[in-house]
Amino acid sequence: MTVADYVGLAFFIAAWLGYRIAVENSRFAGRGLNSRMHRVRHAWMHQMLGRDLRMIDTAIMGTLQNGAAFFASSSIIALGGALALLRSGEEALALLSDLPLGVPVTRFGWEAKVIGLVVIFGYTFFKFAWSYRLFNYAAILIGATPMAEKETPHAYAAARRAALMTIAAARHFNRGQRAIFFALAYLGWFINPFVLMITTAGVLAVMWRRQFSSEALAALGPEEHDWPAPPPSEKS
Repeated sequence: MTVADYVGLAFFIAAWLGYRIAVENSRFAGRGLNSRMHRVRHAWMHQMLGRDLRMIDTAIMGTLQNGAAFFASSSIIALGGALALLRSGEEALALLSDLPLGVPVTRFGWEAKVIGLVVIFGYTFFKFAWSYRLFNYAAILIGATPMAEKETPHAYAAARRAALMTIAAARHFNRGQRAIFFALAYLGWFINPFVLMITTAGVLAVMWRRQFSSEALAALGPEEHDWPAPPPSEKS
């Protein structure tokens, strides 16, 4: 572990944490794709109140749950693959030493890098598994939500709870996907720390563009046309 390794790792961690703050807690967060879709989730639950038969809503929830389950299963497979790398250190070190940009790596350095990859994939599994659980809770809340015509004050409060549960599930799902993207950047460290910084910057640029200047964001239209959440009088 050289000084360059520590600098590259610090840049990687700072990029990950900085991006999370930017898309979740900064003053720019409200303009991002994730935040815009959170407001649409409120509109979805608002529309759901007027449907007596909610097959559409249950079908959407099923799709969301399947996506979270797929990524949770994939994370377990990736975690197992990362653990298997610990047993093939000698072969991997010989392969890396033959790469044009590769630098000599000690056994300790190799194992430290692999353990970092294991930690990332373990984190993704917990995020996707918890997201799947939260989507289950959201489905139950949808089933417990009455029609607006029957119990208006209680119905709007129930719809808001369901919307907030789907938003929490989506937030953990997004964090899990973000970890997978940064895991791809992390692989650059196995070559050398300078490649790690380049791949991290590349992944960061791609994700930033998708959040704040992508076709998906443009498809939502102007921000002032976002579907609003129920007014405060309907939330109590």
